[in-house]
Amino acid sequence: MMKDENCAYCMRGDLLDKFGIYVCDLQVSSLILFKEQSKLGRFVVAYKDHVGEIVELSDEDRNAFMADVVKVSRAIHKAFQPDKVNYGAYGDTGHHLHMHLVPKYKDGDEWGGVFQMNPGKVLLTEEGYNELIEKIKANL
Repeated sequence: MMKDENCAYCMRGDLLDKFGIYVCDLQVSSLILFKEQSKLGRFVVAYKDHVGEIVELSDEDRNAFMADVVKVSRAIHKAFQPDKVNYGAYGDTGHHLHMHLVPKYKDGDEWGGVFQMNPGKVLLTEEGYNELIEKIKANL
């Protein structure tokens, strides 16, 4: 597997702890809880290897990655009942294929607009994060 020692998704630990919590492995990805929870139920699906673009994957791996994204999105819909899930695949600086799954709520922050990457508005307690992790796992 290709790994980058400077990549939070590859190395986890302190690098990942700055913004996320590892939840579990999926078929070809890792599921990460995004610590900033102004959009309740926001998660990240990160590909297992350090690749920068979806076009670097074989058709089989691309399809498996997207299946992981769909699986998590379905779980988010079941667990948190958002009005819409927004999908963001960035990586201008991180260069590790990952997708943000951001639940949006009609009466909530940024409805009708693009979500902020890390607004820093809502951080939870360890217990709060654990509740979200259990809720998503129960619906995967």
